[in-house]
Amino acid sequence: MLKMQIYLDYSATTPPRHEAIAAMQAVMAEQWGNPSSLHQWGNRAAMVLEQARSQVAGLLNAPLDSIVFTAGGTEADNLAILGVALSYTQPRHLIVSQVEHSAIAEPARLLERQGWDVTWLPVDPQGRVSPADLQAALRRDTVLVSIIYGQSEVGTLQPIEELGRITQAHGARFHTDAVQVAGRLPIDLATLPVDLLSLSSHKIYGPQGAGALYVKPGLELTPLLGGGGQEAGRRSGTQALPSIAGFGAAAALAAEEMPTETLRLIHLRDRLLAQLENLPELAVTGDRRQRLPHHASFCITAADGDTVSGKTLVRQMNLAGIGISAGSACHSGKLSPSPILTAMGYSDRAAKCGIRLSFGRHTTEADIDWTALVLRQVLDRSLSSLVCRL
Repeated sequence: MLKMQIYLDYSATTPPRHEAIAAMQAVMAEQWGNPSSLHQWGNRAAMVLEQARSQVAGLLNAPLDSIVFTAGGTEADNLAILGVALSYTQPRHLIVSQVEHSAIAEPARLLERQGWDVTWLPVDPQGRVSPADLQAALRRDTVLVSIIYGQSEVGTLQPIEELGRITQAHGARFHTDAVQVAGRLPIDLATLPVDLLSLSSHKIYGPQGAGALYVKPGLELTPLLGGGGQEAGRRSGTQALPSIAGFGAAAALAAEEMPTETLRLIHLRDRLLAQLENLPELAVTGDRRQRLPHHASFCITAADGDTVSGKTLVRQMNLAGIGISAGSACHSGKLSPSPILTAMGYSDRAAKCGIRLSFGRHTTEADIDWTALVLRQVLDRSLSSLVCRL
């Protein structure tokens, strides 16, 4: 009998949908020109590029000229943080949360080494930033605040509208990493108080290697790459047209399907949480209500305090044909305390024991039920033998 294969790591990456693949193939076969060229081959490529820009802008209800294509979410985050910072001749003040993705945390640390003053806002045990803490942290020289919209490791959603409003009222710019949110929850940049927003193609069933940064019209951003001045001078380099076309196709379909798909994902998430809620060894991490619709995360512990690492559970679930992750995919290969769980108040010991299950288009109720059954068995066996005593 064949072993079931269930992929539950959609927060790490999503399988490209057929429509995105078809869009990429059409570009590579027929519309492969350079969008900056003035002849007919370039014009055809430019039309593909602008169609994709319109599709991505449509997902966010944003102006066409506010979308800057990048090589992914990481570059979009770096462009937001460093692009603002480089517009100042002297170091200023930056505010980020303690639960940012490393694509924000690392540029912030770089700026610290260059003399910038960085405030790392704390979070509560559910991973939420307090608007009052942000208000208290703002200073006269604060030029940028960056708070992640939906935390990829624990699923917590931040009160972005309130945080953005506080920041803009102070006169600073507000950025949010919305990589996990875009395509799963509505984002309306005509009303949301955000100056910069990052998203990624491969989180919404587009290809890897493409992303975008929304830049509010009128905001000056210093480019990180010198070159031909593509993307209105904000991101030089010939655009990766096939990947961008796939990104656009995926964005358009995400916008179309979101009203029903989001509700379906919430149902699957809550179904799994309900089936595992009576396990004392499995504690939900992150906010139970203000949470990404496709996301469930847990910390593993035994009654006597012994623990099994998240990495060990990932390996054992994989042997059972089920793909999950130990926290963020960017850190899941490291057996070290999760900085996200540590910031939320977990001990170093417990912060090595996080797991994440995330769902998507191909996830069914049967997948959820089978996963809950297998996870119970794997967890019972692991804690009984303490395969990995920390």
